[in-house]
Amino acid sequence: MNSKSYLETKLPLLFGVLFVIGLVAPFAVYPTFLMKILCYALFACAFNLLLGFAGLLSFGHAAFLGTAGYVCGMMVRDVGVTPEVGILAGTVAAGLLGWLFGTLAIRRTGIYFAMITLALAQMVFFLALQIKETGGEDGLQGVPRGHLFGVVDLSDNLAMYYLVFAIFCVGFFVIYRTIHSPFGQILKAIRENEPRAVSLGYDVNKFKLIAFVISAALAGTAGATKTLVFQLASLSDVHWHASGEVVLMTLLGGLGTILGPIVGAATIVSLQTQLADSVGSWVTVIMGVIFVICVLSFRRGIVGELQVLIKRSGVN
Repeated sequence: MNSKSYLETKLPLLFGVLFVIGLVAPFAVYPTFLMKILCYALFACAFNLLLGFAGLLSFGHAAFLGTAGYVCGMMVRDVGVTPEVGILAGTVAAGLLGWLFGTLAIRRTGIYFAMITLALAQMVFFLALQIKETGGEDGLQGVPRGHLFGVVDLSDNLAMYYLVFAIFCVGFFVIYRTIHSPFGQILKAIRENEPRAVSLGYDVNKFKLIAFVISAALAGTAGATKTLVFQLASLSDVHWHASGEVVLMTLLGGLGTILGPIVGAATIVSLQTQLADSVGSWVTVIMGVIFVICVLSFRRGIVGELQVLIKRSGVN
């Protein structure tokens, strides 16, 4: 049995173990901290679908995270819908925004694609800052968690955690199935050799756009869920810094790997939480140093390096 088949056969067992850990985790670790990790892990997984498997570097993914957060917050707080409807509304809004961004951005490649997404995201940031309904610099505060399906009280942290965990599992499953579908194989072909994919008759721009919309919608799901968890949608969610953070999470965990973004998100959120009280604003500097060390020392990321070690060890 070669190393690739070994990893593939062990994935279901690994997923099962991680699922069980997720079920019991809130009894050992503060649930709000875990929910933050899950939200950012879904955000990073969505971003990894675009960069790691389609080869499209977006510097504007915070726009989808933040837009969905604002839409969900306004729907739940101001319109009075139930939380599941708010999350769905945020997801749809992010998907539509992703379609708009993607339609404009996929006309270019490489650094030009990245700069277009960054410019469009900055437009969203300034709109969020200027529109009165978003709360401006104060953000959208006092978003109630409400009752799931009108029954389950989400003010209970444990109930809220299991909702977030369920949303993450569904989002992760969608990403996993997308990657391992014929559509996902075409995305990989485009990433590896776009001219060859074109020569084989594939409508490359159509596949890029679909990948962009899926990634944006799932990033929006993460943003809408995050708004309910913290009962707040703020400008930091649409700031370019959030787009940079998700790049760091993905690269640190392992670009183009299934579990890498989750590991990266857990690492970054944990470091930020631990360092915030002790070093204050120096957290950003420390994150930058970690990023440089990561790129220089293990360019494949944590999970990527582990996969290489397993391959070299010849485990069977």
